[in-house]
Amino acid sequence: MAGAELSDFFDLFPMRRVGSADLDAALAEDAPEALTVLFLWGRNCPNCDIAKRAMMTAPERFQSPDVRWFHDNVYDDFDMATRFGVHGIPVFFLFHGRRQLGRITSWPGADAFLDVIGRQLRRVAPA
Repeated sequence: MAGAELSDFFDLFPMRRVGSADLDAALAEDAPEALTVLFLWGRNCPNCDIAKRAMMTAPERFQSPDVRWFHDNVYDDFDMATRFGVHGIPVFFLFHGRRQLGRITSWPGADAFLDVIGRQLRRVAPA
């Protein structure tokens, strides 16, 4: 995927933009998804582009009815970066409702990323 095509990433991959001001309300919404992934990224970030390319190579692997995606450009929202103590991007925060379960720092590769998501989904699955 060429760099120009990455500018369409958020049109092609269903992630809702949230900002620091509305994250808590968005997390509190009733949602059928068991897990929320918050993708914090930045414009012209090479490592963020690597993650985006990997997701767009096989988007069906990253889309699940049990996962909802939020995103925020922390270069434009320093409050979000400060809130989570972000010192490198990309970073992915995992939530169940409003409770933060953990984070994935940097891009570990598609298989490792999906392994963590799968483990967290099993952890929050109803008994």
